[in-house]
This record gives sequence, C-alpha cells and structure tokens, in this order.
Amino acid sequence: MPQTLFEKAWQQHVVVQEPDSPAVLYIDLHLVHEVTSPQAFNGLRSKGLEVRRPGRTVATMDHSTPTQGLSLSLVDDLAARQIRQFQTNCRDFGIPLYDLESDQRGIVHVVGPEQGYTQPGMTIVCGDSHTSTHGAFGALAFGIGTSEVEHVLATQCLLQYRPKTFLVNFEGQLQPGVTAKDMILALIAQIGIGGGTGHVFEYSGLAVRALDMEARMTLCNMSVEAGARAGMIAPDETTFAYLEGRPHVPQGEDWENSLDHWRELPSDPGASYDKEITIDVSGLEPMLTYGTNPGMGIPIGSPIPDPARVSDPGQRQALEGALRYMGLTPGRPLEGHPVDVVFVGSCTNGRIADLRQIASVLNDRQVADGVRLLVVPGSERVRAQAEAEGIDRVVRQAGGEWRFAGCSMCIAMNGDQLQPGQYAVSTSNRNFEGRQGKGGRTFLASPLTAAAAAVTGKITDPRTLDVQ
Repeated sequence: MPQTLFEKAWQQHVVVQEPDSPAVLYIDLHLVHEVTSPQAFNGLRSKGLEVRRPGRTVATMDHSTPTQGLSLSLVDDLAARQIRQFQTNCRDFGIPLYDLESDQRGIVHVVGPEQGYTQPGMTIVCGDSHTSTHGAFGALAFGIGTSEVEHVLATQCLLQYRPKTFLVNFEGQLQPGVTAKDMILALIAQIGIGGGTGHVFEYSGLAVRALDMEARMTLCNMSVEAGARAGMIAPDETTFAYLEGRPHVPQGEDWENSLDHWRELPSDPGASYDKEITIDVSGLEPMLTYGTNPGMGIPIGSPIPDPARVSDPGQRQALEGALRYMGLTPGRPLEGHPVDVVFVGSCTNGRIADLRQIASVLNDRQVADGVRLLVVPGSERVRAQAEAEGIDRVVRQAGGEWRFAGCSMCIAMNGDQLQPGQYAVSTSNRNFEGRQGKGGRTFLASPLTAAAAAVTGKITDPRTLDVQ
C-alpha cells in the first residue's frame, strides 16, 4: 500500500504496538532545555535511574537566559536557579550541554538543525510545543510534557497514540513582501486553532518546494498553533544541501547511505490522507493577528472582524473578549495602528534569513520615534554570522537593540517583556494574553512586516516600502 511520509517515519520507529493501546515509539533525538526538565531529572534521581542513552539527548539553554549579556545577574532569581540547576543536571547525567559560555548555544529549535542533529526520518521530541519545527526536514517531531521528558530520558521510548494525517497543499507563487510566516498564519486563520487537532500536517505543493529550509522551519514551527501534533515536509535536494557538512550529520560513505534512505521517505504516489486542504498563495497578502490566539489573523488590508456578524455564541464571546483585551474596534483596519515595540527573534523567525529580511528594510532608515526595536538572534552561531555580514551595524544604526541569543520576548521569562498596555509587532508564534508581558498586546507578523512597523511606528504593509 502507498504510504505517506508520516506513516513511513511512524512505522520505522514502532517498538511494540498492542491492540487498542498506544504504541511504544523509539525516539532518535531528545532535546532538553532548562524550563521543562528539572522535574524530570528529579524523578530520575528519586527512582535511582540513569539516562538510557545520553548520546541521544542534547541540551541547550534558551528560555530563561539573559539576552543583554551573559551574566545571571541580568535575570531574576528563579531564572538563575533554573540555569544553574540545569548545568548540574546535565553534568550529573552525562548529557552534552551548550551552556551560556558556548559559542554554539541558542534556542533549542535553532541549534538542532544548524548543528545537524535534526535529520530526515527521525523521531524528535522536546519539552516544548514548537518541536514541530524539525518536521521541516522530514522528521516526526513533537512537543512532550514533563512526565514524558522523564520517560524518554529513562527509556529512550515514548507511549504515543497514532495521529491522523492532514495534507496541506500550498500552490502558486509567493509575491514580493509575502513570506512563509504569512502562509502559516493564513492556514491557521482559515482552519482555526483546533483545525489540525489529532493530525500531523504534511506540507506540500509548489509554494512549499520553493521555500528554503529556514522558511520551511517557520512553516512547521507553527503547526501546533492549529492544534496539529506535528508538521512535516518531505526531504528533497534543498534539505540535503542544507545538511551536508554540518557537524553532526553523517560523513563520507555514511552520508551517501543516509541519502539513499532519506530519498525513500517522501510520500508514495497514491498515498491517502484523512484530511486535505489546498491554499493558493499567489494572491496572499502579509498577515497579522488581531486577537489573542494565532487563529485570529487577517490580511493586512482587511478590516478587524465584527463580533456582531458571528453567529456562534461561544465564538462571538471569545472575539468580543479578544478585542476588548487588544483595545481594537471592529470594522477598522489594522494597517496604521500605532505600535510601541517590535520584536524580531524566536524559534519561528530568529534565523539568519529572517535577520537579512529585516536588514533589507532597516538599511538607510531609522526606527520611528517612541518605538523600541529588539532584535534577538536564534543562536550564537546566527549572531556571529549576522555580525560578519554587518546586520548588527544596520540594526544599531537604525536605532534598534542587538542582543545575545535566546527566546527573549517570545515568552518574557528573561527580563525582555512588554509593559502593560503596550502594543508589539512580534515575529514569534503566540499572542496569548500576557504572553510577552502582563497586559502586553501582540500582533504576530513576518519579519518584513515587523521591520516595516519599526521604521514607520505603525502597522505598515511592507510592500509599500519596496522590499523583497
């Protein structure tokens, strides 16, 4: 029978499958960070257990780490304790750690791919929702809870019920000023934050094949925001070119053998899916969220939805609450709305391609009066590359802040946060109430749209600034 990409990855990792029970799934790569792992390590200690395969676990610091500098005095006591305890845990259990002093450290979902740990056909887990990022390489990658983190550390396996499949076809060609971030925001706006629940997305179509790996990671990163368990893209020559020569990728004859295996992973002709959707991106505009979940998104030229036009009482009430929190008026456009802060970074849009995009807007321009621009590379390797290209100088000369790598304002656990009532255009992945700081109000957008807001002081269509 023809198989999908997901089905191939799943079946190659099932250890045991009892009837009417979850499968025992072998995990190739376990990524850990300082926030969701402490209880798991404590559980191992209390049971007298060791990490089953330390070489299959990789640790990096990202959520609680300061971005103004590398001193723990820059973060609160809780964050500092988390970081110190994480160092102890990794040392005690023999897990390789990219610590604060490492020039390869960064956000876990940036470090994994750039170091070559992430490879096609793998099963990858992490105590973080946006582990779906790694699916851009044809890996089956998903977030897990703290008790599951302990389970994987102890056994290198995980109990999982098999999800359904959902084919997402993006056809057509993106126009200048429109990006992968706009594609995924458009999908979530169309199917809702629960549209992918119980499924694994497979992204396909001409528009997906035209994306580079960094854009594909952006697409897969936000799969979870539509409720999906994971998002996957079949590996191709673009994938292989990105991976070749990276530190932890097979070399020599092993590389050739790996390529032979990876080329067998794409879905077979005639493979069937439980659900399908097709979106033509040819007429897609830059997208922004207006509410308090990623499904509340609209094209930049469209009016804010009116709750009075929503027939479902629950949805109407949710929309009313969101607009009240955001301080927005139905029927008005988002374009032109003033902003206080622009954040560029996160595991969604903190890679070198994203920073090049904002530099193309900031070059020879100034950040608008009263606006704070915060640019946080996704890893120290990205930061070094950006500095070699002069992107840091472009940001600073425009009046922006250039930081060390970390999750930063995406999750506001590290001193980088909004003040109550402030509006931010953010390249991150969630716009929940208080996500970027208590009382802060977030518009999710692409790096191009974020940079356009920074230089104009208001939500602005980046296409009006003649950017690519």
